[in-house]
Amino acid sequence: MAYNRLKREEVLLLVIDVQERLVPAIDKKEVILRNIAILAQTAHKLAIPILITEQYPKGLGTTVQELQEVLAEAKVLEKVTFSACNEELLTELEQVKRKDVIVVGTECHVCVFQTVRDLLNQGYRVILPSDAIGSRRELNYQNGLAMMKELGAEIWNSESVFFDLLERACTDEFRALAPLVK
Repeated sequence: MAYNRLKREEVLLLVIDVQERLVPAIDKKEVILRNIAILAQTAHKLAIPILITEQYPKGLGTTVQELQEVLAEAKVLEKVTFSACNEELLTELEQVKRKDVIVVGTECHVCVFQTVRDLLNQGYRVILPSDAIGSRRELNYQNGLAMMKELGAEIWNSESVFFDLLERACTDEFRALAPLVK
């Protein structure tokens, strides 16, 4: 697998189902929420589009309070299917002309997996910061990552994504964002 450079003008951040009634049960939720927040702030600063999905928000609640501020300008797509890769998402991706999708959220082996599989089948490049994705159980998380890697998704970590998008240290953007990863 190539792991080509991430280019800010080619990527989009997709935050899947980080919702009030799901997150409390997620293993390592504090680390996952922190890394999603870092990636969201980075995307915002670099003018990278952000989309949020919410699975049946009437029953599962909206995106968790901890991420509300950093995701305030992101568009929310409601869904009832486990895969977020539906006509609405594909239309959004076409409108912003992005073929590389950084996917974060929950649960790794259900909604994240099904979305990633469908995005790959549609010809998208999928980047998975493994420390910004979670499941309730470690075994399901590990299995979900393995399945997605086998399908062709690229397994990264949040700092690798962060530094790849920034590319160099001598910029105002880097100086503004560097404290996020200290």
